[in-house]
Amino acid sequence: MDSLKQYLELYRLNREMIDGGSSAVMNRLRDEAYEILTRSRLPKRGDEGYERTSVEDMFAADYGVNVARVNITADVAASFRCDVPNMSTLLGVVVNDEFHPSRQLADRLPEGVTFMSLRKAAEEYPELVSAHYGAVAPLTDPAVALNTMLAQDGVLVHVAKGVRLDKPLQLVNIFSSPTSLMAARRVLVVMEEDSSAQLLVCDHTQDCERDYLSSEVVEISLGRGARFDYYNIEESSARTTRHSQMYVSQRESSSLSVNGTTLTCGTTRNSYDIDISGDGCETMLAGMAIGSERQHIDNSVRVRHLSQHCHSNQLFKYVLDDESTGAFGGRILVAPGAAYTDAYQTNRNLLASTSARMHTKPQLEIYNDEVKCSHGATTGQLDAEALFYMRTRGIPEDEARNMLMQAFMADVIDTVRMEGLRDRLRHLVEKRFAGKGALCGDCAAACRDARNDNPVE
Repeated sequence: MDSLKQYLELYRLNREMIDGGSSAVMNRLRDEAYEILTRSRLPKRGDEGYERTSVEDMFAADYGVNVARVNITADVAASFRCDVPNMSTLLGVVVNDEFHPSRQLADRLPEGVTFMSLRKAAEEYPELVSAHYGAVAPLTDPAVALNTMLAQDGVLVHVAKGVRLDKPLQLVNIFSSPTSLMAARRVLVVMEEDSSAQLLVCDHTQDCERDYLSSEVVEISLGRGARFDYYNIEESSARTTRHSQMYVSQRESSSLSVNGTTLTCGTTRNSYDIDISGDGCETMLAGMAIGSERQHIDNSVRVRHLSQHCHSNQLFKYVLDDESTGAFGGRILVAPGAAYTDAYQTNRNLLASTSARMHTKPQLEIYNDEVKCSHGATTGQLDAEALFYMRTRGIPEDEARNMLMQAFMADVIDTVRMEGLRDRLRHLVEKRFAGKGALCGDCAAACRDARNDNPVE
């Protein structure tokens, strides 16, 4: 309860200002969220049966919240150069918690595609946003309720029936503030029947000397036959805390691919909650995390198979060095009516030092006999024989270790369905293992040292 008190008090004292900086559609859920929070508490370590990050501790610090919508500058122009090489994307930027479209975005979007500020979309398309905002992410989750109570803007992605978007959408999240800051970020994705799109999200911190907290809720609604790919690359600072929750509802014959990459961070906790509610769906969830120093990376997946003839696959891999820690929890639920389900879950982890720690909890919960399901988790060190063989061939030990770790991540990268992004991820992972800054091409959104204006490497 202690972590929530400051935010509940903030809401009580600034309700009118919070409403004034947002839209009527987003405002309508605030009081309900507030009431839920007065009777709730954020999860603590151990509440979920294994060593997950304490949400209570993540939100405990005294962060500022920009309820007055003060204009905070960032190097947005430089961020627009963040296109991943070998790709042409439709780009938007979120500075802290406010959406900024690129100058050419509106002209480049094809008919039937909306990619814009959630606050403005709620004013221009109130029926659309009202029908989907808060419809997938449950307010009964205290962290969702907290985000809903404070979120004033966000991002809407809407693809109309039958529209297939050729170019990927790209969203760059930037933290930039003169003081420590908590940003309530919201992403709403609505894919109508037989539509198709890809979204790449890049998380960066511009000032390494500030403490930041990202409270993010992503809601995705996939209509019948819709196809959607969601990719996230986090490259933030040691003083950035990220709490991200994704909720997805899949209708009949829809296809979802999610891939989350953590290259650098402070403390990161990602949760993926998928409801497969229609027959014949496909779901792929993959992730890779590279930890060093005292970084902590936490991923949790819950996939609920509620319909027949569906396929899901989970593949998450970690490489942890120094005193970094990781956690993975995966749960597959097959409901009584979900016959002919194929569901698989794999978690593989490498500990590159004796001080690194990994906690994993795979789970299967099956209530139907006509299924094929498996799960497994392993944690170990680099193959000593392979390392010795490479050294006998004249490869220095550090280089050999890096090569083995890169090869370990290869099948996670291969799940990406965007060829240009696959190539870029291989390059970023190679640089990360080599101890170099994994800056995303020419993007100037990445963390800057406060003592100079150069990207930190």
